[in-house]
Amino acid sequence: MPPVNEPLSVSILAIMYFGDVVFAISGALTAARYRMDILGFVLIGTITGIGGGTTRDLLLGRTVWWTQDPLELILCVVAALATFFFISSDITRRKAMIWSDTLGLSVFGVVGCYIALQFGAPFVIAVFMGMVTATGGGVIRDVITNNTPMIMRGQLYATAALLGSLSYASLRHIGVPEIPAELVACLAAFSLRAAAIVFNIRMGPPGEFIRLGKTDDNPR
Repeated sequence: MPPVNEPLSVSILAIMYFGDVVFAISGALTAARYRMDILGFVLIGTITGIGGGTTRDLLLGRTVWWTQDPLELILCVVAALATFFFISSDITRRKAMIWSDTLGLSVFGVVGCYIALQFGAPFVIAVFMGMVTATGGGVIRDVITNNTPMIMRGQLYATAALLGSLSYASLRHIGVPEIPAELVACLAAFSLRAAAIVFNIRMGPPGEFIRLGKTDDNPR
């Protein structure tokens, strides 16, 4: 039987709940693009919000967090419902989805790494679990909606999550206090992902490491 999870710090809980909300919104906006009904909004939004953390906990052999703290699940449902009822018909849904996803990605890399370290995972595993937490929900969302996941389209997506997770683990390892380490790591992940969106930076195929400029799968 998995042990009861240790309580999380206030700052980690705050950014985790923020990540749940913005990821759930990104999932709900994806549902809007496909003109799903209210249940579709809730399903896609909730899976996007909790999918990465659920995957992390299962891989670690840890009790899935939202089964102990239903507030995380409730926040995802509420965010998806709010998107359904308040989304305007003229919103640029693709852009809104990309930027809400970017916010979730930046904070969940830190959350996942923190939880893995707290659970006793080695440094490398904790960094990897941060990346899984940040990207897992988006991957599940894209697969369910029959889209190619962004991590398979050359986007600096998993790379940004990895940067945030690695930055947090490294800063904590050298003794930087918790909150400054969280802020710096979240900002690092957000900055890289935002730069990739704004300047159309992507990883290229063999022989073309970095690609610039608009393509058909441009996130803008």
